[in-house]
Amino acid sequence: MSEKNSAPGTAGSSTTEASGVRHVRMRTSGATLEPRSDGVLLIKPEESLRPYPKVLTDRLRHWAEICPEKICIARRGADDQWQRLTYAQVWKSIRSIGQALLDRKLSVERPVAILSENDLEHFMLTYAGQHVGIPVAPISPPYSLISRDFGKLLHALKIITPGLVFAADGTRYAAAIEKAVNEDVELIVTTSPPDRRPSSLFGDLLETSPTPAVESAHDAVDPDGIAKFLFTSGSTSAPKAVINTHRMLCSNQQQIAQIFGFLEDDPPVIVDWLPWNHTFGGNHDIGIALYNGGAFYIDEGRPGPGFIEKTVRNLREISTTVYFNVPKGYEDLLPFLRDDRELRESFFRRLGLMFYAGAGLSQPVWDAYRQLAFETCGERVIMATGLGSTETSPMAMQTTWETDRAGTVGIPVPGVEVKLVPRETKLEARVRGPNITPGYWREPELTRKAFDEEGFYSFGDAVRLIDPNDVNKGLLFDGRVTEDFKLANGTWVSVGPLRAKMIAHFAPLVRDAVIAGLDRDFVSAIIFPDFDACRALADLPRRSAPIEIVEHPAVRERFVSLLKSLAKESTGSTTRVARAVIAADPPSLDAGEITDKGSFNQHVVLKCRAKLVEALYAAQPSPQVLRVTGT
Repeated sequence: MSEKNSAPGTAGSSTTEASGVRHVRMRTSGATLEPRSDGVLLIKPEESLRPYPKVLTDRLRHWAEICPEKICIARRGADDQWQRLTYAQVWKSIRSIGQALLDRKLSVERPVAILSENDLEHFMLTYAGQHVGIPVAPISPPYSLISRDFGKLLHALKIITPGLVFAADGTRYAAAIEKAVNEDVELIVTTSPPDRRPSSLFGDLLETSPTPAVESAHDAVDPDGIAKFLFTSGSTSAPKAVINTHRMLCSNQQQIAQIFGFLEDDPPVIVDWLPWNHTFGGNHDIGIALYNGGAFYIDEGRPGPGFIEKTVRNLREISTTVYFNVPKGYEDLLPFLRDDRELRESFFRRLGLMFYAGAGLSQPVWDAYRQLAFETCGERVIMATGLGSTETSPMAMQTTWETDRAGTVGIPVPGVEVKLVPRETKLEARVRGPNITPGYWREPELTRKAFDEEGFYSFGDAVRLIDPNDVNKGLLFDGRVTEDFKLANGTWVSVGPLRAKMIAHFAPLVRDAVIAGLDRDFVSAIIFPDFDACRALADLPRRSAPIEIVEHPAVRERFVSLLKSLAKESTGSTTRVARAVIAADPPSLDAGEITDKGSFNQHVVLKCRAKLVEALYAAQPSPQVLRVTGT
């Protein structure tokens, strides 16, 4: 166990026991800061990256040999009971599936595309492909199930040219398959083959007898070869197929193991819903379980009414040792934890770390979890985040100590160098290391633009030093560089921090906000409400229409009051939201306003809703516009 759990390298830092924080072993090494004459800052970790395997399935083989009967992965079946697979069972299955993939002569040019959600078959197919060097591309299920034009699905399949497509339920995905999957591409389903398309059953893959070709293919895998394609969320452009190499995945898991030492002390138990078509769930979370010999329970729940209840049930049954979620997930879980003592005790019983990513967590939610943990178990549990992306596997920077505020992204993990480049009023973060992608599949120009002359990948995110005199106090997320704009008076509006402050101030009534004001006299916002919270405020029935909710007097009065109190806290024109409008229409996935993981594209929303923007700046604004006095 480590003796310290505060900022690495900080003199006089206290032990976790003394500070009232649950004691788990974390990284204690720090980082160094090297200023350049051109204003660039280089941050390097003091700790070196230790050796890592060639392919993640080398770890699977390891655990299958030393603890074959240990649970590897589980999910609820049709009977609502947990279906558990041991490490030995998974190892046997991926070798059979690997042989079946080799028999089909699949390759980097003809990979496997997975259309459906997290399940046991998805898991086994992914690691079978990695084991024999055949890439897998998990594609966001909403592209098949929510999209009306299947545009993003068609785009993704055109880029990767799959030789095999898998969907768990053939009937459920039939419309997408018929529209987007070429007839000459083999279709594999677990159940319910579609009526209009020949298909094979996943069970047939499991019945394949492995030959020596499986291990020969594994031995031939190049660490820098492609393990999978992960598509970016499309929050700033069309989804890009990010190359994920074996080296990226394996080095990143070793980086995680070195900074979260407690994972090596006690194999993790993880209950997780995050989708595997994103790097957070599909690389970070499932990889942590596999790399460290843990048990991964697939949570069929997710944030939102009717789904969060499933997560609650699972967390009541399974005491997780490390918990991962997006901010919305933490927000939706919070009232259940407050109201259910049994759930609180199960949730905090073995919990060593809470981790969030994907968006900013509001300070009130952050504080509430700290308080609940202390009330439940007499200790605080660290709530942490970092900075990473699909292109970085994802972890590049990470906090490993308790902080007093949300948004601290820590320092670089072992093996990663961070370069901070001055951009207008901010510092743009760039990274270099073995966990960074070599580029985008079949997009050489986009690849070229993503890296600078020294080979550093640019996030497009800004950060700032919490303490300019001590890099080991960590970095703070400072918004997207490309989202910031100037008002007509020439002053810069920092969109990220302002948006985060607005969401926190309006919680729980607001899901997100898009900030407007380029070349205008004042800042305004398009507010996307949380319809459930607003409906409850207005005491309206569940079937109420969105327009009825947002136009209800109680909702409008509350929003005007919050807008005015937010304005009182502002420090000037760049932090004062003078007008706002509540959007009755939800953001559109097909139009690119929102990604499948819920991230908003600021520029697309402003373009698609140009009429709303003009209404915000009208000389005589309509009653639809909420205003601070005097605007």
